[in-house]
Amino acid sequence: MIKPNDWDRQTWRLVVPIVLTNITVPLLGLVDTAVIGHLPEAHYLGAVAIGSLVFSMVYSTMFFLRMGTTGLTSQALGAGDNNEVRAWLMRGGLMALGIGLLLIGLQVPIGLVVFSWTGASAEVLSFAKDYFAIRIWSAPATLLNFVILGWFIGVQNTRPALINQLVLNVVNIILDLWFVIGLGLGVAGVAYATLIAETTGALFGFYLVRRQINRMAGHWQSSQVLKKDKLMRMLRVNGDIFVRSLCLQISFFAFTSYGARQGDVILAANTVLLKFTMFTAYALDAFANAAETLAGNAYGANNRSDFRGAVVATSRWALLFSALFALIFWFAGSFLIDGITSIEAVRQTAREYLPWLIASPLIAVWSFQLDGIFVGATKTAVMRNGMIVSMIIYYLCLSVLVPTMANHGLWLSMMIFFALRGATLGICYPRLEKELN
Repeated sequence: MIKPNDWDRQTWRLVVPIVLTNITVPLLGLVDTAVIGHLPEAHYLGAVAIGSLVFSMVYSTMFFLRMGTTGLTSQALGAGDNNEVRAWLMRGGLMALGIGLLLIGLQVPIGLVVFSWTGASAEVLSFAKDYFAIRIWSAPATLLNFVILGWFIGVQNTRPALINQLVLNVVNIILDLWFVIGLGLGVAGVAYATLIAETTGALFGFYLVRRQINRMAGHWQSSQVLKKDKLMRMLRVNGDIFVRSLCLQISFFAFTSYGARQGDVILAANTVLLKFTMFTAYALDAFANAAETLAGNAYGANNRSDFRGAVVATSRWALLFSALFALIFWFAGSFLIDGITSIEAVRQTAREYLPWLIASPLIAVWSFQLDGIFVGATKTAVMRNGMIVSMIIYYLCLSVLVPTMANHGLWLSMMIFFALRGATLGICYPRLEKELN
């Protein structure tokens, strides 16, 4: 049993590498944009933006591979079953490979459907389709990287995950510069750089996994990997998280759509503010990730005291950091807005809705944190059902509040959505503790 005063150290040992790993995600997109943005024509940048958006939409719904692997692995570790710790890596890897190959096989219909919605010019679409046709071949590697990241979080060793992400990003940046600026490959160069970087990340990730496994007790049991009951459990957990993630993406798409209907200035102002909410989410997600593995470990060990200790420590720090973000947005919000855009109309409009940005970390933190706790306990059906209920009420709020309160109604609906996600899980939390000894 971990002593009460050790929970903070355990939390931060996991959180710091995860925060640094999460920060590299938007950084990589920024580098891609900066490199292609120095080409002479705007349609190159538009093509990368559209192509990246397609993969963002697809992969965001596949993140169950990371979350499910973390929850199942952390429970096996807590139960002291190192053979199962290995087996969950193999099962997740096989699922990632299968889905990745399926995406490659379905690339034509996927492209037809998604690109038909973009409304981009013919020239932008031409380059975006080239980008898509190249990068789609990295799907198996990308999804394997999700599993590797989830597994390392599950075994409570997040440093290799950070190292792997850094290697992936450095390779991508170097190849971006070489292919685009050095060889003049343009949009195709960005796609090839991502393809090679993701593949390198998966190969290096398995090297790091092997080093971790060599230090663990137990051994591989290939006959156990395909056991029907274990596979069915993985499918159930990942299926629930998939539905939850899909509902989340639909909800964010609705926010953008309702904002766009109010004009270009409102859309731009909301986009600026959402940049800051996404940055906050990347940081607060680190505490949720810590809750996944620490609470999952305690749940697997059937230890109520440790489970509560993990929940309290990770949630306390998450709340403190959400308050810190709120204070930053309160005191420096206008300065941050001015740093993102030089368009005065957008600046003024964003400042009008800045109070919603200030409130958002304090409201949203509970949805992030409780997601992490329930993933660790693999109570994913509760997450799925809570998300569906929250999304339905969110759409009802949009239909009532936006016509009467315009963009303030849109932001209020989003805050209600965040609060409902936390409330639906919070109501079910006491049941989790009662299940443990």
